[in-house]
Amino acid sequence: MILFPAIDLKDGQCVRLQLGEMSSAKVFNDDPGAQARAFQDQGFEYLHIVDLDGAFAGKPANAAAVECILANITIPAQLGGGIRDLATIAAWLGKGITRVILGTIAVRDPALVRAACKAFPGQVAVGIDAKGGKVAVEGWAETSELTAADLARRFEDAGVAAIIYTDIERDGVLKGLNLPGTVALARETSIPVIASGGLASMADIDALLAPECSILAAASTCPKRSND
Repeated sequence: MILFPAIDLKDGQCVRLQLGEMSSAKVFNDDPGAQARAFQDQGFEYLHIVDLDGAFAGKPANAAAVECILANITIPAQLGGGIRDLATIAAWLGKGITRVILGTIAVRDPALVRAACKAFPGQVAVGIDAKGGKVAVEGWAETSELTAADLARRFEDAGVAAIIYTDIERDGVLKGLNLPGTVALARETSIPVIASGGLASMADIDALLAPECSILAAASTCPKRSND
């Protein structure tokens, strides 16, 4: 199983949110490039990046920080947040991002996701962020009426490379992944599912190695700050 270290970007800095609240952001490194390089040096093989400001703005907002990250690593990286049209997808892939993650637009415009998968095979993932069992959009500020399984089924035959599933109520509080919910989603779709939100300790890694979790493709985690 691949473990993705996560870099969430706000105002050009690496932060961790609690329960998806931007006001709760805690900075764990003000140098995204150095943080990305540290993850690579620690042996991680794939990086997960989220432009938090971009998710709220509906367009990229931390481009300089993302480009700094790419300049400091040789491992592949996937990026989400504010990516809502084909031109932006093409631009990021052209700059070296390996895979883009489409979240809000997957709810608002499923046809664009299908078009993106056709134009960029294997390089488009869908981010499904759930709160109270319902898919959240616009940087988690709004909750739709869709369930995670409903949204996943929309793209069963679209060519989506992966689904990144985040339980917002676990995100940033370091209380462990919602493995029952994530495994249940993985059983509902043939698309590889990456668990996200809450991974915090070796106990969580051990839980991921349980037989029932073998259906999951990977997991993503955000680091603890030294004073947490």
